[in-house]
Order: sequence, then structure tokens, then C-alpha cells
Amino acid sequence: MPTFIVDRRFTTHVERTARVLEVAEAFGLGMDESEFVVYDQLKLEIRQGDIVYITGQSGSGKSLLLRDLTTQMAARGQVIANIDQITLPEVPLVDQIGKNTTEALEILSKAGLNDAYLFIRKPSELSDGQRYRLRLAHLMSLEAAVWVADEFGAVLDRTTAKVVAFSMSKVARTLGKTLIVATTHVDLDDELGPNVRVLKRFREKIEMKTQREP
Repeated sequence: MPTFIVDRRFTTHVERTARVLEVAEAFGLGMDESEFVVYDQLKLEIRQGDIVYITGQSGSGKSLLLRDLTTQMAARGQVIANIDQITLPEVPLVDQIGKNTTEALEILSKAGLNDAYLFIRKPSELSDGQRYRLRLAHLMSLEAAVWVADEFGAVLDRTTAKVVAFSMSKVARTLGKTLIVATTHVDLDDELGPNVRVLKRFREKIEMKTQREP
């Protein structure tokens, strides 16, 4: 099973301005250089077709882990599709996706864009949440082995986010795609059904859970 090792640490240094020194003296803060560990030889076993759910507090290092994983995967020859890099042409939705109308409607519906009036609209006529779902539809139509979504569903209400998460995980499993999402929201376990779940806390504190069928 493919193994990925993430080791991230930074050296921190405080600039010694007059005010910084005053604060340090008042509160007894150390001023020496120190090492800040984000990931200490974190070992992840991810096989093709896994759903990986990275969650935790804002600023804890979720995006850093996602980037390191996808960088390593790309170095091993896997094609990555990143939702944040998808641009939306200003043409009707039905003309953007799929090889024909039937395929376009199927993919758009799986992404949560299943109202008929939306099929003939352009991206500028959609809400932020609808545009996000359109990017998900594009993600589904790409020939990539790994789908990546940072801050997954951040612009969606929780009900819509859960519906889209369920659809994405279902399609990913059907097509054998690896799906990696990172988000501060911790309420998508049932919808994603992750094989690998990473709860990232501050510094090197991590909780991991792996679940696969025998």
C-alpha cells in the first residue's frame, strides 16, 4: 500500500523591537529561536480510490498536509485535479460539461445542480454555492486519478455541503478516484465515509483513524 511521510517544521524568530522586548519582559516570554513542529514524520497509507478527510482548527496545518500529499502523489506520476485551479467559462452550464447533453445533465446533477433552469444559466448568474458545485462538476469530468478540494464546501450551507460531499464520495468510489478534502468542518463523516480521517490540532497533535473493508 502506498505510504506517504510528511515532516514539516519551521524555525521561528522574534524580531527584537523595543515594544517586543517590553512585552517579553512583562509576560516572561522567551526570545530564543525555537523550532515549531507541524508534522513530525507523519505516516499515511493511502491507496488509490481512498477518501481522505482532513479536518481541524483553522491555521492548524490542514492545507499544508493536503499540499504535501498531492505533491508526493504527483511526483509518483499520479494526475491531480485541484478544484481551486478550475476556471469557469462564461457559457451555459450544459455546454461546459460532458461529451453530450445527457452526460452533461448527469454530471451536473451529481454535483447538486439538478434544477432544469440552472442548466441554461451562465456562471455569473449563479450564487457562490452554485459556482462551487459547478467546479465540482468540472472536477468529476477530468481525467485525473486524484481529486483535491481545500476548504471543502466553505461557501456552502451545511445541508448543501453534506449533499455534495455524499455525491462526490459516491462518484469517486464508483470511478476509483482518490478524493482528498480539507475543511474546518467536522460534520461530514457520514457523507464522505472516509477511509482515512485526520484531525489536525495545533503543533504536532494529530488524531488519525483508518477504516477499510477487510
